[in-house]
Amino acid sequence: MLKRHIKKILFEALEYMPVVLLRGARQTGKTTLVKSLLLEDGYKYISFDHIPSLMSAKNDPVGFISNLEKPIILDEIQRVPELFLPIKTDVDENRKPGRYILTGSADPLLVPKLGDSLAGRMRLLNLWPLSQGEILGIEENFLERAFSSAPILTRTNIPCSKKDLLERCFNGGYPAPLNMTKEQRQNWFNDYISLVLQKDLLDLSQIENITNVPNLLTLLASRVGGLLNTEELSRSLKLSSMTLARYMDLLKALFLIYLLPPWSSNLGKRITKSSKIYLTDTALQLYLLNMDMDHIIKDLNLWGKVIENFVILELLKQLSWTRLNIKMYHYREYSGSEIDVILEGPGKDLVAIEIKSSESISSDDFKGLRAFQGLVKEKFLRGFLLYGGNTVLPFGDKLTALPISSLWSNQL
Repeated sequence: MLKRHIKKILFEALEYMPVVLLRGARQTGKTTLVKSLLLEDGYKYISFDHIPSLMSAKNDPVGFISNLEKPIILDEIQRVPELFLPIKTDVDENRKPGRYILTGSADPLLVPKLGDSLAGRMRLLNLWPLSQGEILGIEENFLERAFSSAPILTRTNIPCSKKDLLERCFNGGYPAPLNMTKEQRQNWFNDYISLVLQKDLLDLSQIENITNVPNLLTLLASRVGGLLNTEELSRSLKLSSMTLARYMDLLKALFLIYLLPPWSSNLGKRITKSSKIYLTDTALQLYLLNMDMDHIIKDLNLWGKVIENFVILELLKQLSWTRLNIKMYHYREYSGSEIDVILEGPGKDLVAIEIKSSESISSDDFKGLRAFQGLVKEKFLRGFLLYGGNTVLPFGDKLTALPISSLWSNQL
């Protein structure tokens, strides 16, 4: 079993919160993580993929909770939203930390009227697919270095070949298909999407025309890094805007897509309020697009989108376990000026990141970063251009070009 960096956050949460909910897409390793770490500490385990347990909980949720021996792990809790209120009642009678560990392959907090039922009683943690550091056995420190006062060591060489990046994008972060052949991986993702749609999607909503959902997911895979345009998506899929919004919410709830919100401040600029679209795994993205390595290297536009998706995901994974209070956004003015990533840290300090798949860069690639630096002034902590080259290079005051591999190499 590969070490998951979020486990230390999980243990800490159990020391002071009565309920911890570990959310994430199916097959990211939630069950493996909680069972391997906690069964030896006296936790009992129940999975609601087990039909008798599911039916028992649904038929008498109050009795089910009252008769449980605690502490308890309740796996796939989204299948029984009826349990949330009985858990709340039980917790209010006994606030001892660590009594409940819940896991969900779909976000149960999106079920109407249940989102606030455990407010103040539950810690929320997200388990994303494996990060590159987790795959390599390295605990990444990129975010900590980005927001530290320590200087970035320029002229450092950090290997970052296009072949290596291609393999990492095609492998993705789901544990099971990491060591599979191309054909095996294709079959795995085909079965995976079918399972998610037939089980987890229906747990959240009795949806009609379920075949429209994979069509939407495929369309989104081709639009990663773009602004969410619901009118255009509605026209492309011949869906009403209301139906499309419902499908988008479901895909978010299943942790298959991620919408990066816009950053804004009172700076007198006309800034877009649209989120940017990403899929939560590049191997899934490439499967949906039916692309292989030979074809993607010939399509520079698509390759750039895949790399941008890849970088966003690595940052998102690191955000899930860092102790720093960091929020991630994108920035785009109506005039066209944009920044791929804005990290807002403690004290509202800002780290701006541009992403470029090319192995070569020039001063012109820093135009957007320089403009943003001038806009936010003293709040600008650092600006990075993550690119496909191998060398850390200075490009002016607080501006640095970094190999994409610096996200997990810990060599800054």
